[in-house]
Amino acid sequence: MRKLTILGATGSIGLSTLDVVRRHADRYRVYALTAHRDIAGLVHLCAEFKPEFACVADESLLDALVLALHEQGSDTVPLAGARSLEQLACAAEVDVVMAAIVGSAGLAPTIAAARAGKQILLANKEALVMAGGLFMDAVTQGGASLLPIDSEHNAIFQCLPYQNGSQALNLDQVGVRRILLTGSGGPFRTQQRTSLVNISPAEACRHPNWSMGQKISVDSATMMNKGLEIIEAHWLFNAPADRIEVVVHPQSVIHSMVEYIDGSVLAQLGNPDMRTPIAQALAFPERIHSGVDFVDLIKAGRLDFEAPDFERFPALTLAYAALRAGGTAAAILHAANEVAVESFLNNRLSFLGMTSVIEQTLSEVQSAAVKSLEQIFEVDAEARIVARRFVERGSH
Repeated sequence: MRKLTILGATGSIGLSTLDVVRRHADRYRVYALTAHRDIAGLVHLCAEFKPEFACVADESLLDALVLALHEQGSDTVPLAGARSLEQLACAAEVDVVMAAIVGSAGLAPTIAAARAGKQILLANKEALVMAGGLFMDAVTQGGASLLPIDSEHNAIFQCLPYQNGSQALNLDQVGVRRILLTGSGGPFRTQQRTSLVNISPAEACRHPNWSMGQKISVDSATMMNKGLEIIEAHWLFNAPADRIEVVVHPQSVIHSMVEYIDGSVLAQLGNPDMRTPIAQALAFPERIHSGVDFVDLIKAGRLDFEAPDFERFPALTLAYAALRAGGTAAAILHAANEVAVESFLNNRLSFLGMTSVIEQTLSEVQSAAVKSLEQIFEVDAEARIVARRFVERGSH
């Protein structure tokens, strides 16, 4: 019986994780559940899974959580705040930490889990995009096991030789030529860039294959999600930028591929459902049922591939540039993108204006060598201030 802390339990990844856990109650027990502000959702989950602790990140909501758990007659202990998130991520009783908090708020507890030597199921992009070197050092020094949850990185993981999750992979030693990150191309894959001027948030959030939250849906529409995944792949698989290639695959059946020097290409296929990578990582190196329907290749009929259009999707160019620049450039990219997406969703910035704001922020905020987590948060704050200034100027 393995004990889990789920950081971000009320989000889509957290709920998918709990669905897999629900199917294997004989193997997994929930130790702690956390949420940002969703008290009702968190308490509802506590009623079913009966964790020892429930934590809300927003400290001002502690009293509301205490009251809700009391009214439910729950024995779950209520907690609140960033420090409590870290404590639940590195508690001695915990075996596995699902890191599914969206945004920079998930960075500190995920690093705490790494330093404590936990098995980390990593769905939090920010740990690698903002602080890849610091995070991977924490994984190595803590002896943690790192298993990627993003469908693309989980697919790559499955196509590589066995890894223990705590040692840097050497692509040359295992004969890898390239990592091929697949992406659907989002809802605007075939549209000319000039036709994207008046795209609305509702249109951008209408992904053709995946059901996702607003932020990641917009990132998919700009292909910034693929740009961030390039940076993630660099850190996860010790791969330089020129050995990571994006391949547009509209059907989203192949989740990514690994090309070897002998000409072989290994691919991981499956229906677009996050329970598949979650189940793979949760049970690794074993396999368990995920609740996902098996892919029907006959019904799929065809698998198409094409090169990404860097002119239509300049976010890819910006991400590669940030990766090659190194230092805090990726943290600046990430912060500017979050501001830009939020502004777009609030109708304060056009669809094309998002990449313009990111590019301008990268030009103004100077990148520096990464020295500490505190420095990362300072750079993140500075980049957000600069990005908001460009939004206010009306970048289009």
